[in-house]
Amino acid sequence: MCGIAGIYNNISLDRAELRRVTTKMIDAISHRGPDDSGCFIDGDDKVALGHRRLSIIDLKTGHQPMFNEDGTICIVFNGEIYNFAAIKAELILKGHRFSSNSDTETIIHAYEEWGEECVQKLRGMFAFCIWDASSKMLFLARDRLGKKPLFYAQHNGKFVFASEMKSILADPHFPRSIDSQGLTAYFLFSYIPAPLTIFEGIRKLMPGHYLTVKNGHITIKKYWDVVFQPDTKKREPEFISQFMELLEESVKIRLMSDVPLGAFLSGGIDSSTVVALMSKGDNSAIKTFSIGFGGNIGGFDDERKYARLVADRYNTEHREYEVMPAIEDLLDVIVRSFDEPFADDSTIPSYYVCKIARENVTVALSGLGGDETFGGYERYLGFQISQFYNKIPRIIREKVFMNLIGKLPEISSGTYKINHMKRFIRSSSTNYARQYLGFVSKLNERYKSSFFTDQNYYAGAFDSAERDFLDIFNAENAEDPMNKVFYTDMKTYLPEDILSCTDRMSMCNSLEVRAPFIDHKLVEFCATIPPEMKMKWFRKKYLLKKGVSHLLPGPVLTHQKQGFVGPMTKWLQTDLKALTLKKLSHDSLQKHDIFNPETIKNILDDHYSRREINDTLIWSLLIFQTWFDLYIA
Repeated sequence: MCGIAGIYNNISLDRAELRRVTTKMIDAISHRGPDDSGCFIDGDDKVALGHRRLSIIDLKTGHQPMFNEDGTICIVFNGEIYNFAAIKAELILKGHRFSSNSDTETIIHAYEEWGEECVQKLRGMFAFCIWDASSKMLFLARDRLGKKPLFYAQHNGKFVFASEMKSILADPHFPRSIDSQGLTAYFLFSYIPAPLTIFEGIRKLMPGHYLTVKNGHITIKKYWDVVFQPDTKKREPEFISQFMELLEESVKIRLMSDVPLGAFLSGGIDSSTVVALMSKGDNSAIKTFSIGFGGNIGGFDDERKYARLVADRYNTEHREYEVMPAIEDLLDVIVRSFDEPFADDSTIPSYYVCKIARENVTVALSGLGGDETFGGYERYLGFQISQFYNKIPRIIREKVFMNLIGKLPEISSGTYKINHMKRFIRSSSTNYARQYLGFVSKLNERYKSSFFTDQNYYAGAFDSAERDFLDIFNAENAEDPMNKVFYTDMKTYLPEDILSCTDRMSMCNSLEVRAPFIDHKLVEFCATIPPEMKMKWFRKKYLLKKGVSHLLPGPVLTHQKQGFVGPMTKWLQTDLKALTLKKLSHDSLQKHDIFNPETIKNILDDHYSRREINDTLIWSLLIFQTWFDLYIA
């Protein structure tokens, strides 16, 4: 795993200046690649490519930037191509000559052979940039599901790109203006969806897209998308047989490594399945890592006991770490890892599990993506129930259920069942797209209309952020409402929340994380599984559980899903209360005058009185305040 950065310059930076600036850009992301660095400068064409390397494969000859035989093609690459050996064999038959055993060199020759369509051949996670000196073109690509990040910007006549925004922001002259739609999207979802960022001038290349720059002109093209087309002819056993074969293969190809390798083990079905499949045919003990929580958490229960059952069954070398709520210093680490506000509090356990893993291994496999692929989230169950609820006559829904749900208290247990029910019933009178938007939105409607000091300025930005989400939900890639939910999460929540969190928290610890559940071949196959098989009779992950039942202990299969989250609701009411009140005080809010202090006070009061569970929204505000102090103030 690595970090990349570069410049395509159309003004008069000389060779020495190009090298100085590019070196500064890659030094800013040295944590992504502590083992090696390199820089290519083409002074005539004003092009510079930089690379930081975390050595995983071909430790001796994998230095980057890397070139073809005549030096006309140069690449910097972040990721892993798991089928590179097969591609290499195909290219050798076509006459290509290789000088290394690196997957990076395979991309170079694939580009020579197939041009921009080379991305269709690649199976893995990647973000790369190729400079084609013959055609004077820069070619950038990002993997299908968005496992690896890629940012770009145009500023002062030059095009710049990088694995993280801090490389672009290394230019002290780059304007740090807040993007209004990015900001509103952040408070709606707790992350900023691509192509937006918090900065007006920086954009994310979207998953499954590539970008070319030629003669100063930028062209972006989508090369992949997933289409949900249920196969109604297959029966359960056939689906199980096929997805298990694909999943086993997906795990197997991700064991490719020249450095120590282990696995995250949360105690849930997904990570437990990955560990079980890793153990097949491997006589050595797998190193596994789990996280628990301490502090004043009053009844919150993590999943360590289930992780231990799996660790015992497969005789792994198991390590645990307990996270305490003394996380004020960690706030800065989290914010600097993203360079923009990011408020999924799973960053906390993610950071620590990556930290303890990196002390023992360089690569770790994860169960990420199993929920999106097989229907594991509580909100999916809620959406399924809502389809039946919506058949109740509207007058009964509005007069009886709406009145009843308003009187129910919010609860702070790990399941949030009542909270989920309240969100769905509140939005049940709308269409499916808006209903799902209402459920995933973290900004309660009662706060939304007065959240910002200049509400008129942000009203249009709210509309744009919501419209982008609704357009994805209503895309023609899925017809069934439940599949539309799966597709929406696969295009928004998975890449911009789950995978972004994993990339930044692992990379700040110089650890590579691989996710077998989101191999694109497995994802494409799972899109053919009818949604009623993924969730049967209101049982989440029905088909996956049936397929892996012989691999896992009974309690792991049947216990209530916890998810990779901490007791933030409790912490904000106890251990973190003083920090919260300090960060969100009137004086602190006055630094930027963006938020309405009275509304923020209501948000806090409602949370502390348990009228509403506002933990995600409050955490979003804490993260934003920290980000503003570090990047703007």
